[in-house]
Amino acid sequence: MAELTIAKSLNKAYRQVPVERPVFNIFKAQLSNYYKQISSIDTEEKLKGDLMDFLKFTFYSQNYKVSPNGDIDCAIHLGVNVTDPVGVIIEVKKPTNATEMITKEDLNRKALQELLLYYLRERHIKKNIQLKQLIVTNVYEYFVFDAHEFERIFYSNKKLIKRFEEFNDGALTSEKTDFFYKEIAADFIANVLDQITYTWFDIRKYKQFLDTGNDKRIIELFKFFSPEHLLKKRFQNDSNSLNTKFYSELLYIIGLEEVVEKDSKKHIITRRKEVERNQASLLENTITILDSEDWLDNVKDRYSFGKNRQEQLFGVALALTIGWANRILFLKLLEAQLVKYHKGDQSYAFMRPSVIPDYDELNKLFFQVLAKRITDRSESINTKYGKVPYLNSSLFEISPLERQTIRISSLDNSELPLFNGTVLKDGQKPRYDKLPTLRYLLEFLDAYDFSSEGSEEVQEQAKTLINASVLGLIFEKINGHRDGSVFTPGAVTMYMSREAIQQTVVRRFNEEMGWSCKDYEALKNKDIEDYVQANAVIDSLRICDPAVGSGHFLVSVLNEVIYTKYDLGILIDGSGKRIKKQDYSIDIENDELLISDEDGNPVSYIPGNQESQRIQETLFNEKRKIIENCLFGVDINPNAINICRLRLWIELLKNAYYTKESDYTELETLPNIDINIKVGNSLLHRFNLGQDISEILRKSGISISAYRKAVSDYKNAHSKEEKHDLEDYLRQIKGNLRTQIGLKDPKVVSLNKLNADLDNLLAPQLFEISKKEQAQRDKQAKDLQAKIAKIQAEVDEIKDNKIFVGAFEWRIEFPEVLDEDGRFVGFDCVIGNPPYIQLQKMGTDADTLQKMNYETYERTGDIYCLFYEMGMKLLKPGALLSFITSNKWMRASYGEPLRKYFSERQDVIGLIDFAGYKVFDSATVDVNILTAATRTPSGCTKACSINKDEFDITKLSDYVQTHSHAITFGADAWSILSDIELSIKNKIEAAGTPLKDWDVDIYRGVLTGYNDAFIISSEKREEILENCADESEKQRTAAIIRPILRGRDIKRYSYVFAEQYLIATFPAKQYDIDDYPALKDYLLAIRIERLEQTGEDHIINGERVKARKRTNNKWFETQDSISYWDLLSQPKIIWGEISDKTKFCLDREGKYVPEATTFMLSGDNLIVLLAFLNCSVSEYMFSTIGTTTGVGTVRWKKFKIEQLYVPRNIDENIAQAIIDQCERIINITAQEGSAPEEEHILNSLIYQFYGLSDSEIQYIESQVR
Repeated sequence: MAELTIAKSLNKAYRQVPVERPVFNIFKAQLSNYYKQISSIDTEEKLKGDLMDFLKFTFYSQNYKVSPNGDIDCAIHLGVNVTDPVGVIIEVKKPTNATEMITKEDLNRKALQELLLYYLRERHIKKNIQLKQLIVTNVYEYFVFDAHEFERIFYSNKKLIKRFEEFNDGALTSEKTDFFYKEIAADFIANVLDQITYTWFDIRKYKQFLDTGNDKRIIELFKFFSPEHLLKKRFQNDSNSLNTKFYSELLYIIGLEEVVEKDSKKHIITRRKEVERNQASLLENTITILDSEDWLDNVKDRYSFGKNRQEQLFGVALALTIGWANRILFLKLLEAQLVKYHKGDQSYAFMRPSVIPDYDELNKLFFQVLAKRITDRSESINTKYGKVPYLNSSLFEISPLERQTIRISSLDNSELPLFNGTVLKDGQKPRYDKLPTLRYLLEFLDAYDFSSEGSEEVQEQAKTLINASVLGLIFEKINGHRDGSVFTPGAVTMYMSREAIQQTVVRRFNEEMGWSCKDYEALKNKDIEDYVQANAVIDSLRICDPAVGSGHFLVSVLNEVIYTKYDLGILIDGSGKRIKKQDYSIDIENDELLISDEDGNPVSYIPGNQESQRIQETLFNEKRKIIENCLFGVDINPNAINICRLRLWIELLKNAYYTKESDYTELETLPNIDINIKVGNSLLHRFNLGQDISEILRKSGISISAYRKAVSDYKNAHSKEEKHDLEDYLRQIKGNLRTQIGLKDPKVVSLNKLNADLDNLLAPQLFEISKKEQAQRDKQAKDLQAKIAKIQAEVDEIKDNKIFVGAFEWRIEFPEVLDEDGRFVGFDCVIGNPPYIQLQKMGTDADTLQKMNYETYERTGDIYCLFYEMGMKLLKPGALLSFITSNKWMRASYGEPLRKYFSERQDVIGLIDFAGYKVFDSATVDVNILTAATRTPSGCTKACSINKDEFDITKLSDYVQTHSHAITFGADAWSILSDIELSIKNKIEAAGTPLKDWDVDIYRGVLTGYNDAFIISSEKREEILENCADESEKQRTAAIIRPILRGRDIKRYSYVFAEQYLIATFPAKQYDIDDYPALKDYLLAIRIERLEQTGEDHIINGERVKARKRTNNKWFETQDSISYWDLLSQPKIIWGEISDKTKFCLDREGKYVPEATTFMLSGDNLIVLLAFLNCSVSEYMFSTIGTTTGVGTVRWKKFKIEQLYVPRNIDENIAQAIIDQCERIINITAQEGSAPEEEHILNSLIYQFYGLSDSEIQYIESQVR
């Protein structure tokens, strides 16, 4: 048993959140009243009432229901109604009931046994996955069990669950609860007593602190009873959620806004609407100056910022603005650290409007203060900014873009109206109408707390804490304004980082030490004696994120590496002394690395204090060492790279320390980490990773060790001159390597050989040759010239850098992953969240990627597939990749090459399919986490599919642990099936035949290219027919205006005709439009320019009109040629592409035409097929292979429908029974819309046919409700 104090049980990040005085005073008053109420012991019911009153009057009166619930003495519901899920279960005993009340010496008493029963009822019977805490109390002592612990110890115990089910079903000797307590609960609790962790406290102890005004001790009780702890509600600085108030107002000041993209439904950042723009915002101010003074002409690579001038102005201005915002936010964090280090001394607060009144002064702060050591600053600067330390010049050097355009001092300090929801208020009223923008920004930032760690104190008005994790989320959203990047929640990055680092560390120790540890727990049990050697093993790790974004994964990895050292007992200070577990606790909470003392209290840095200095220096130096040596990142977006570098600098800033050499007056400088985080296209490279360059190195005199040393020197160079010299030297090394490797390019070598062959062929002959031989030589020469021309064009394209603009040369950019002979050794771990962009939407960029010869390239696919392949190529043998991506590749046809690549070439260790669970707030995409190693496939993957109805992302690790099982995958669609799902699948496949092997035809509906013209209402149809000259024309016209069914019109077994019609001018029918004058007049009124199929743009009356896409069809014809038009008039099954359930209907008369977002199936046995396609079995099976939309619906596409197994050889009697029942359903649904009872009968027939067991039927029906 492990007993925790309140201090140790509270989330360490939550402990750093300050408490507001008014709320705290209410709590103290209610606590005082509670002490009075429980001073006299009456009945147990009275005590329950006292406790519930205390809970209600402190935190739980408005948003939560506190009441008894069945046998539960007191339940806190996650809402105001008793029907809302229970979050906390409290079992109350009288203090005199010593027999049933648990003690620290004996937990296995009736109170805990009761708690276990109530837990199982909630968790297993009611499927409540939102339980947070379970409490036993006698109103004095409190025993608190985290529901997470009950999940781990009890709910994962299959024997206990089976025994509970038997008891609940009345299948055991007795149904009495005492029987459960004594015969079941007592035994299972006894077996796990040594595993149970609980929090214990006696509330009577806190009365003395209340009486003496010791608020610091009362704060921990306040936080214990708060919803943030008992119900685990999100708090201010939760890294999994966005601080929307801060985010929205910051965007407003910058001049941006967040909108929902129409097609993708993604939340993207964009320039504000023209009518809402204000010239005083940072962005608009910058755009105005760039435009009016023609600075854009100075930008060398302006076309990388946009296709036209307006896009370029926005792109350049955004890059400048983000750079300035990065510096300002970094300085705000620095200011908060300085004030905290000096115990609230406000003379260290330099980011105030009184200190920085305008942009000129801010520019001076950037380049005359932060970019220079104190000794190099002018006297006047030191007089004003003497307390502002020098940290590193890189962040505060003039950027290349600033050199080409403007600095922040160029901005006009005009006034900006305050944001509607501004934080700058006196009560409910905004403090000002408008402010100069810089003053507005500084006052806005000062309204928040930027401490890297908050303080556990009572404040009159507590400021919201904005830590680096929250800033990272905001940075990622601003940075990903136009690409496929999304911010990965902290719960996911922490889980992925921990899993990846632990597995990587085990592999490296096994390799270096000759050990054979099977897993991390085995490594922890090793007796590691040489701490320096063990640290060297971990410090040698090379970890890369090839789509680094804001650097979120690298920050999580950084924290995890330090935690792993601590967890293994090898974390040491500069003198080799260990940071011992009995003295300190290091945890990762809320995506932050937190350290606390043996009592659970946060450790704060006190400059000059020997022990405090030791801890701070250790953490800083560990972070610096890992950032410099272990972490690498690449991103195509320069803004992302700047943000990533900033985040890593912020991580170091959190543990910045005053140096002993300066008598604790100057902070230790930060390293130049920009050389590990680079701009480039990770998927594009000229040089093959496996190319041997050892000969090149020898001939050119380039030494990898010298290259590596230059990189190391650069990281710790602090004078601009030294940095620039090293930059020039590194550029020279890489330039020489590029040149020399380029000469060895297979294309260049081949070109040289072909030219030599051509010269030999064209050389004068010593003897005369025959005409036949001459003709042969001429043909050979012509062929060679054609080959030469083709390769020469490719070589010229490479030389001109047309293809490889932005290419990232993994082969030479990071000397840390090269050996002494220049061989690419690879990384130990590749981790990240690559972008999700459909290749077919990338235009010529997709063509370029195709030339890279990726095995997984499919034009209809997504760019993340290529990142998977590239990521595996970047790894050492046996090393690990961990990516979170869209899960569409698992089942989509474009994912087949990737599935084949993994199943045949790599070892897929783990796969988590989040199915319908929404991981990203700003994206509707369904995702998976895949972990793979570069080694021979084992054929066994630990796979887990998330059931969103019983999943809490903060418990991801436990869920995976209890819900994973081994699966073998191949090139076919990947579905993660449990034992019961596998049994169902086998029975269905044994009895059925894939629909693709049936004699049926499946086609998509008609694509017109312009529905507004070709799909018309019944009124418009009548109008056209009325305009016909005679009855003959009317009949001809009516024949080609056909009734149409859209996806929304199709129901289950039936349809609702919406009086919509299609002008079915199919090209294959070769209609002459002049035979249909009234129809022609209607179409001409829409304009030929819009209907013609040329793909051209027209300007008509000043407006841009886009023609339909280019085809060979005529202007009045549909876009589809429709070779299957004759099937439209035959009986067929029709269904919509997107639906939440099976919705197939039958068109018996061939009357209706399916629209473009619908499909149709024609052939024999349509009634039987309709029954099977609509049944629960098919709906269930499709849920395992179908492609989801991310918004609760599924795409019922042709190639997926064809994978469904439907029986062909059915007993005649059973077939007739199915047909008869299906007919009944068709008739009823046509009249009443649904026929649930009849469908139940049909499902029973089909279940019987497949031979499904009761448990299998029950499982299917639980999945398709």
